[in-house]
Amino acid sequence: MMAATTQSDTALAPPDASKRERGGLGGQLVQRLGLLLAFVVVLAVFTALRPDSFLSTGNVQNLLTTQTVTLLLAFAVMVPLATGEFDMSVGYHVGLAQVLIIGLQQNDHVNWIVAAALIIVLGAVIGLFNGILVAKFGISSFIATLGSGMLLFGVTNWFTGGQQIVGSNLPEVFTNISSPVFGVPIPALVAVVLAIVLYVYFERTVAGRSLFFVGSSRRAAELTGINVRRTVILAFVVSGVLTAVAGVLLGAILLTGTASVGPEYQLPAFAGAMLGATSIKPGRVNVIGTLLATLTLAFLFSGVQQIGAPFYVQYFFNGGILICAVGLSIFAAKRHRERARS
Repeated sequence: MMAATTQSDTALAPPDASKRERGGLGGQLVQRLGLLLAFVVVLAVFTALRPDSFLSTGNVQNLLTTQTVTLLLAFAVMVPLATGEFDMSVGYHVGLAQVLIIGLQQNDHVNWIVAAALIIVLGAVIGLFNGILVAKFGISSFIATLGSGMLLFGVTNWFTGGQQIVGSNLPEVFTNISSPVFGVPIPALVAVVLAIVLYVYFERTVAGRSLFFVGSSRRAAELTGINVRRTVILAFVVSGVLTAVAGVLLGAILLTGTASVGPEYQLPAFAGAMLGATSIKPGRVNVIGTLLATLTLAFLFSGVQQIGAPFYVQYFFNGGILICAVGLSIFAAKRHRERARS
């Protein structure tokens, strides 16, 4: 009887159902690991093309140092994105933090630890301001944070007087922040620690998971007892703190305060966060995906530069990657919703 039932079930099942299931699982696996595979391919291709320089210690350390800022800003963008909001102020905010950490030490002789603490507190206040504009006053996050970013850019130019602040009398302990420890630059170690903290926050805490509930459906989040306003405001505060930390590290890397340096990080940060949403956990922003996306883009662009691409390719590169990343993230989110309904 059991054998007959099994044969009947088999006969009723579509002949290619198991193949489709296996194909679907395989497709999901490729999608989840797509960025990791892309990173490996980038390393393999450019190592073959430039074996003496691409993976040299100097190039890798330089990339890890400089891309720490981009990665932290991608994390800063990622947190509000989880709630469905944009923080368009991160580029201008990191520029302000960078000139403050140099100017407060160079011109006002403030201890670097005190200066860094003040900048991080200021970052939280800026995030709070953005969050209140969006959550309490209902202003579009795109408009509100773009407006606040321009205000910050004005403050930055006022603080510098339109001139570069050269850190000629900075303490040695501060100038050594960008130095390697056991071959790994200190900024990269800071980024790893913050990545672990963010991963635990997103994946293991109620507050972190609440961000995704709010991003998927605010009405449903409210019905489950989540304070939507507070969650959105908290997301912007976290974004402000991460941006401030990135600005302090950027100042330690450049050792100068330049008002125009911050906005150029805006597009790469958004590209890293959006592209990260297409892999590991397709359809939503995630820490590991953002980390892999930022590293992949950094090593890819470094390889393109080493094979002789002109400087202006960077602008085509950043713009094109951002468009592709947004398109892929929307597609991944759509696929994620379709699988959730099925």
